[in-house]
Amino acid sequence: MVAQSLCSIPIIPSHSSQRESFEHILCLNLSTSFVGTKLLIQPSSFNLVASKRRSSPVATISFSLPTTKIEEIAADKKPKWSERAIKSFAMGELEARKLKLPNTGGEDVLMGILVEGTSLASKFLRENGITLMKVREESVKLLGKSDLFFFSPEHPPLTESAQRALDWAVKEKLKSGENGEITTTHLLLGVWSEKEAAGHKILASFGFDDEKAKELAKTVSQFGNCVL
Repeated sequence: MVAQSLCSIPIIPSHSSQRESFEHILCLNLSTSFVGTKLLIQPSSFNLVASKRRSSPVATISFSLPTTKIEEIAADKKPKWSERAIKSFAMGELEARKLKLPNTGGEDVLMGILVEGTSLASKFLRENGITLMKVREESVKLLGKSDLFFFSPEHPPLTESAQRALDWAVKEKLKSGENGEITTTHLLLGVWSEKEAAGHKILASFGFDDEKAKELAKTVSQFGNCVL
């Protein structure tokens, strides 16, 4: 004898007075034999099914906050990073891992900004023809491919230039004297500030220059406390 479960269908009446009496599941169990076919209908708890659904495993991503090494600024005085900036930084770490790199560089942060994709900085880059695929390809050309059997740490540490880029973003935000968060725009301009680093060279290879940097910087003042 072969048994096959057809479906589980929740039945919930629209009238609240009848809800408790009718709230059950019809489990249709089709048992087939040489003699014939019989259909068994068994009620079961809707709450049990709901609790099983809630207990399903959920995939999570470990986000790390961008950290700075500016000792002269008290911890309670440091501005916070915007949600998009944090996500861009985390995506940059992920790009470094995809490329099997030992460290997260400015070029990875740049790719992270493009992966996040919703910030003003990422939109500005795309409008100027700078896309994720182009940056990734240029990064491999510039830095070369890593060892096939090398595995990056979960949070690849920042290169010295990438660390300075983050510090630059914090300092620029404080210098402005404005309230609000450090945005992806600050992060991108921080990458651009490192003239000898791969991130700056990649941006320059696609036509990004000081004039475009100034144009982007104006948006920070224009939108003020808005999260960009």
